[in-house]
Amino acid sequence: MAPTARGDVFVKVLWAMAADEDIVDDLVRAARAQAPEVARLPAAETRRHVALLFSAGLASFERAGDPSERDFAEAARLGADRAAQGISIGGLLCAVQAGRNRALEIAVQRARDAAIPDGVLLEVLLDLDRYLGAMERHVIAGHRAAEQALAGTRLEAGDRVLRALLLGGEPAPAPAELLRAGLRPDGRYHCLVGEVTDPGRLRAVGRRLAAGGGVAGTVRGRLAVLTPRMPAGEALDPGVLMVVAPAWPLPGIRAVFDLCLAALPIAGRSGRPGPHLLVEHAGDLALSAQPVLAGLVTSAVLGELRAGDDFHRELVTTAMAYLDHGQRLDHTAAALHVHPNTVRYRLRRLHELTGVPLVPGEPGEGLTVLATVGLWWALRTWREPPAGSGPAFGDFDA
Repeated sequence: MAPTARGDVFVKVLWAMAADEDIVDDLVRAARAQAPEVARLPAAETRRHVALLFSAGLASFERAGDPSERDFAEAARLGADRAAQGISIGGLLCAVQAGRNRALEIAVQRARDAAIPDGVLLEVLLDLDRYLGAMERHVIAGHRAAEQALAGTRLEAGDRVLRALLLGGEPAPAPAELLRAGLRPDGRYHCLVGEVTDPGRLRAVGRRLAAGGGVAGTVRGRLAVLTPRMPAGEALDPGVLMVVAPAWPLPGIRAVFDLCLAALPIAGRSGRPGPHLLVEHAGDLALSAQPVLAGLVTSAVLGELRAGDDFHRELVTTAMAYLDHGQRLDHTAAALHVHPNTVRYRLRRLHELTGVPLVPGEPGEGLTVLATVGLWWALRTWREPPAGSGPAFGDFDA
């Protein structure tokens, strides 16, 4: 596949490009711009591979005869390196193709600046494109071979380490075991817990989320991930319900996992799939941890209401909406699709039945912050009694 003598000038153009630091930087930027997964790696890592592929490719392209497997060793190594770093084949190909397209674009412009005839340019470009296509296939082959080799050991090691870290009753992993799984003993990690049941999807989602240097696996039947950096938007599948915790040291990560696990059903009740920050549900989570106290508070505050009475349920729903919308009549009415006077009437009736001070405009009827929290807790518990909160409300003996 060596160029004819007429193409020697073009090969010199390509060598000049390979030696030009600005052009190499340009190719690195193109690759990173089109591949967010690759962009999360250090820029120097991308630059190293661009430079190696450029020089190795040109050396092979210059030689007579078809290239050998040895000529594509760097391409296969690139694929293997990216697989080991957790970069998906799709993300890798985006980067390779972006760099390839940008390199051809610059090469054509440089060839025309050097007054190389279009016929010669086309002839060499066709050969070069065939070579680049073969290089791309070797990148894919290297990635797939490394991924298969890594899959069993990494998944097994990840599951073992995660279960030891996140479940009780097992000894803590040794520092060497943590390092083999890709975790630093002194690091701080975000804990992510997701509702993913399909094994194939679980592995794919886990691999994306752990691409930044973390570990993913299955714990208590759910996807669990520890990662040092909050995953970027494209890694967080909008269709997967996921609770994401702030970064925390590994010695205390088990308690964080338990909180994420407990927050999953709370996040699910929102009806909004995708990622949920653990701290968004902190209040709800803290209150849910005291079901008996919730029952006592609800009985004391709303004991006159009956669960089977539709009107009483309507009053509770209205009061919750009123608190959730900043105690604004207009916002509450819009959310419930009723007139503000209807909201005012319902709140007054709730006050008459229970003494709850939620009547808008009444002097001296405001609530303190703690009283507001307590009332909201009672209303929510009355409407959706948690397990362990006691008898159904309205079923207590008078």
